[in-house]
Amino acid sequence: MSDTTATRSTASTVQLATRIETSQEQLFRETARRLGTTPADAMRVFVAAFNQHRGFPFDVRLAADVEPFDTEDDATEFASRAAGKLVDAAR
Repeated sequence: MSDTTATRSTASTVQLATRIETSQEQLFRETARRLGTTPADAMRVFVAAFNQHRGFPFDVRLAADVEPFDTEDDATEFASRAAGKLVDAAR
């Protein structure tokens, strides 16, 4: 084992599951796709923001003619900026 491998820190992860109506799941997948992200990444962003804010963090709605993000990095940057604005507003 190399030094890099031996000293590398790995985060522990768990799988989170829930049940939702089929129509809600289909809409969630489509909305995530239109936003240029995946359902899994959307859930990760939500959980992180929910925990940081100790409750529902923001009100997000999809505009009627929204264009998806070009890259996953663009989507992550947008979510980070939105969360930052909410933190600043709460101060």
